[in-house]
Amino acid sequence: MKDFKNKVAAITGAASGMGRTLALNLASRGCHLALSDVNSAGLAETAQMAGKLGVKVTTAAVNVADREQMNAWADQVVQDHGKVNLIFNNAGVALGATVECVKPEDFEWIMGINFWGVVWGTKAFLPHLKAAGEGHIVNTSSLFGLLSVPSQGTYNASKFAVRGFTEALRQELDIDNCGVSATCVHPGGIRTNIAMAARIDPDMAAKTGVDTEASRKRFDKMLNTTTADSAAKQILRAVEGNKRRVLVGPDAKFLDKVVRLFGSRYQPLTTMFAKKTMMG
Repeated sequence: MKDFKNKVAAITGAASGMGRTLALNLASRGCHLALSDVNSAGLAETAQMAGKLGVKVTTAAVNVADREQMNAWADQVVQDHGKVNLIFNNAGVALGATVECVKPEDFEWIMGINFWGVVWGTKAFLPHLKAAGEGHIVNTSSLFGLLSVPSQGTYNASKFAVRGFTEALRQELDIDNCGVSATCVHPGGIRTNIAMAARIDPDMAAKTGVDTEASRKRFDKMLNTTTADSAAKQILRAVEGNKRRVLVGPDAKFLDKVVRLFGSRYQPLTTMFAKKTMMG
């Protein structure tokens, strides 16, 4: 997809962060928008900002973990806009918890949004993208879909799953030759509110002696490598270039090389780093 003008893009998690900057970058290129989030106030702000750029913008309060809501939203987008060309499965959450301490309901919560939200978004929009004759699916994994770190087992699980799902999807679309393609996005440290909004398991904090708020702030500081606007521009360039994968930010690119070079031997390095980060 070389040109976004007069295309229609659906974006989940559009109330803030990368979702908002994707919306504004696309709107500045003449792309009409269908935006969703569970944060109605933030979603309305994004819609107002994008609407000033002269494109049609519709919004919906959608829980991406709910398959029926995603199916209904996809149908509504086509009804409102006449077509849809892109789906950015961008919504995501974070959880700090060890595998031993994590509560089943928290594990289900993060997988529901980070993984099943991507699956339901892909499944709901793919028939409509095919019908449009030209389309692209953009699924957000993470740097933590390339390597794992302590206390992020649930997040790692969700993001590795997105990676595997999207890579298989891309190959199937290549075989199908239907005019639709897919890109897997691996952001490193992006300046969004994901760290400060993350859930942190209290049992893990009590067992390890971690200062929860101090640890959250240190992690948030680490995520200030790349601005959300820069990330959005890199993602859109990857769509234009029909890239299979995009590593967003210097940290993602560097650590991808580390994993390729060291294989599983990277793990003692991340273990030492995690101890320092968690304990200060």
